[in-house]
Amino acid sequence: MKFRVDDEVIVIAGADKGHRGKIIKVDREANKVIVEGAGKVWKHVRQSQKNPQGGRLNKEMPISASNVMLVDPSSGKPTRIGTRLLDNGSKERYAKKSGVTISQISPAKPSRAKK
Repeated sequence: MKFRVDDEVIVIAGADKGHRGKIIKVDREANKVIVEGAGKVWKHVRQSQKNPQGGRLNKEMPISASNVMLVDPSSGKPTRIGTRLLDNGSKERYAKKSGVTISQISPAKPSRAKK
């Protein structure tokens, strides 16, 4: 999975289809992400010392990573994510639609540099 925390994504399937938001948490083992404002449910909480009021809390639940796509930084439309090696040996994530760099994955390594 190529998603990172604070990536802006758009939900492409499910009840919240079309919703845009930032990724709050990534669960790589379960292949799920939590998107800000998407997948909200009511959680009923019993009264306790920690929560003396009790009642209902509104919280975000995980969404399958296959149901979200990264927002292209240049056009604002959904795009797939790719990785590529640069000439200096560093690795980066890029938007497949426009080719714009999203972020750097690893620093330059002389062993991977083109000669």
